[in-house]
Amino acid sequence: FLKTLERGEKLLEEIVDRTKQQTNQQISGKDAFTLYDTYGFPLELTQEIAEEQGITVDLDGFEAAMKEQQIRAKDARQTIDLTVQGSLDKLAETIQGTEFVGYAELSSLAEVEVILVDGKSVEEAAAGTEVQVVLNQTPFYAESGGQIGDKGYLNGSIQGENAEGLLVRVDDVKKESDFFVHFGFVERGTLRVGDSITAKIDNSGRRRIQANHTATHLLQSALRKIVDDSISQAGSLVSSERLRFDFNSPRAVTAEELQKIEDLVNSWIAEAHAAVVAEMPIALAREKGATAMFGEKYGDVVRVIDFPGVSMELCGGTHVSNTAEIGLFKIVSEAGVAAGTRRIEAVSGQAVLDYLNVRDKVVRDLGDRFKAKPEELPNRITNLQNELKDTQKHLAAVKSELAIAKSDQLLSAAEDLGEFKIIVAQLGDVDTEALKTAAERLQQKLGNAAVVLASIPEPDKVSLVAAFSPEVNKKGLQAGKFIGGIAQICGGKGGGRPNLAQAGGRDASKLQEALESARNLLVEGLG
Repeated sequence: FLKTLERGEKLLEEIVDRTKQQTNQQISGKDAFTLYDTYGFPLELTQEIAEEQGITVDLDGFEAAMKEQQIRAKDARQTIDLTVQGSLDKLAETIQGTEFVGYAELSSLAEVEVILVDGKSVEEAAAGTEVQVVLNQTPFYAESGGQIGDKGYLNGSIQGENAEGLLVRVDDVKKESDFFVHFGFVERGTLRVGDSITAKIDNSGRRRIQANHTATHLLQSALRKIVDDSISQAGSLVSSERLRFDFNSPRAVTAEELQKIEDLVNSWIAEAHAAVVAEMPIALAREKGATAMFGEKYGDVVRVIDFPGVSMELCGGTHVSNTAEIGLFKIVSEAGVAAGTRRIEAVSGQAVLDYLNVRDKVVRDLGDRFKAKPEELPNRITNLQNELKDTQKHLAAVKSELAIAKSDQLLSAAEDLGEFKIIVAQLGDVDTEALKTAAERLQQKLGNAAVVLASIPEPDKVSLVAAFSPEVNKKGLQAGKFIGGIAQICGGKGGGRPNLAQAGGRDASKLQEALESARNLLVEGLG
């Protein structure tokens, strides 16, 4: 999870650098969605970082990418379900559903009842084959209620023909009707229908998942106590690396509230509350005050996970037997994901140590660079930011003065087209704002004129500005449309008002061609 975040941070830096070289100065919705979907960056975090860099985010494009992903995910899920379910439906009359023994056992003997390869039932599968396997019983938890499926192995037992030669790696488990489908890969030996095997889950992964799942329950309880007792769950994800909790809320949770929530959850962990797990009629569970997920379907008898005085929820997932097993809890982020829906992402247990180690390394590196103690870093960075802003303002002023000085030299070189005068020129590496100031100044001094200026402020970045007088506009030339067409020659775009517009491009090698085209069009339109 943390490595993914680091890769995401690097990608974000590249996106920001690339965006700052573009004319519209806007992070595309596709890039923002990639940061969100692949690297876990909340949209609000991307917006905040973009704002600090003076750029924006294409929100409409982000929402469109989100909807496309939802459609793809739904279609993919339906394809998998229909393929597997279709095969299982044919076998349902001859085999019974899978018995789940994973609440109490981490490994168990089981019999192979069904083997599916590419959605078709087969009698055996050799090494190197991707398979879906149904057992008569299993300790593997199947993905449900936000909790991911267990990983682990199926090993050959002494009762099977393969003896100890069989090894099937299980990467995921899903539930289809009454059957637990183990998605895996035959690494060694041959798997056959009727084999007696040992199904064993990854103990370490299960412990992390249990810690994160129980932490999710504690998080919801803390949210209700500190933010609003009407908060309800709107979705969740519980994996071995992290937890994600979506909830209904009309506003963002403040930084102070997040700290209180984190402190309260950690206090419950330290208090070592024992779990009380029971099955009871759903009416009795509701009467006792058990929390149910809105929209979830429950049977007449439900499983209740109760940490007395802390949290009581209807849940079929796996949990720690005591809150102390969670170890630690740390909120990583809080952000909005939809209208009226917020999301908190967090880590617990060993993942907290991993998270803090990365942050500690960053702080130590910053301390070494700035020759400051950790507690001195915020003020040191603020001072440096202020110094940088002052320097940038001074540099911008100098560049503007330089651009004006250079532009004044162009007055004598203005081309006379009867009642109009034109200037088409390049001003070195001045920035866009200085270029715009120079173009306006030249047009005002010349009066009835059209001015087109260009510069290359950075490698592979072209800036273009057009300033037209009202009389030029009356001849049918609009600065916005004009400069937009010229920018296309340099692989860019732009626009603006009829009298003043700017544009940008990426191909500096085409700048001379673009300027010649601009002059020819002005001569044609005004001559």
